[in-house]
Amino acid sequence: MRLTTTEFPCTDSDKHDVEGMNRGLLFRQLFEKTSSTYTYILGCQKTREAIIIDPVKETAPRDAKLLNELGLSLRWALNTHVHADHITGTGALKQLIPGVKSVIYKAGGARADHLIEHGDVIQFGGEEIEVRATPGHTNSCVTYVHHGGRMAFTGDALLIRACGRTDFQEGCPQRLYKSVWEQILSLPEDYSIFVGHNYEGIEQTSVAEEKKFNPRLTKSEEEFVHIMKNLNLSYPKQIDRALPANLVDGELEEKHEA
Repeated sequence: MRLTTTEFPCTDSDKHDVEGMNRGLLFRQLFEKTSSTYTYILGCQKTREAIIIDPVKETAPRDAKLLNELGLSLRWALNTHVHADHITGTGALKQLIPGVKSVIYKAGGARADHLIEHGDVIQFGGEEIEVRATPGHTNSCVTYVHHGGRMAFTGDALLIRACGRTDFQEGCPQRLYKSVWEQILSLPEDYSIFVGHNYEGIEQTSVAEEKKFNPRLTKSEEEFVHIMKNLNLSYPKQIDRALPANLVDGELEEKHEA
């Protein structure tokens, strides 16, 4: 499936590399401090159409304001998976910006305007991203790959020198190991990787770096499974609030005691 919104592509002259990304692409990386979530805005310089990846409900007004300041028309609001650590901002952005459509992977069982599958392509102006299913952290996990900019947005499947936990929400270490190696670390080594979270302030990594330095995924599958089954992580702080809302596009009304 190909999700499109326009028939006016960027010209070839807009696609020469600038600082590691193509000139046709406008790119912003944003941060939400409570859950240490990274949100990404990608826009076509020619048509001004844009997408946003992993927005957070509390920072949706900030994101809408920035999109307006940059003169971007938001078309797609994407999630990399059904989050357990924050409420997605897709529902809030649909209220703030008329015409925005939410997107999530079909296998996760969550509600969205468009349910995508492995191999789908999402187009915004003359730019496009490929959808790669990367389950293992959750069933709903996908990685969005922008080949023109040599960039991959991995959500929680692959983190910087780490990976998403596999001890809840359909987690499976064997599936995660296979997903990361077959769908992410199989990309060319110069591809930049932009993750869903980082708790040390590191903004990005690369395929080459993670193949060399990731302390979990550089191990054999058997060793990886043993590591993941013995992390002894604490219960996610916001899961009881976030998970029900994220199954309905972040639009679940919160109940308040009288």
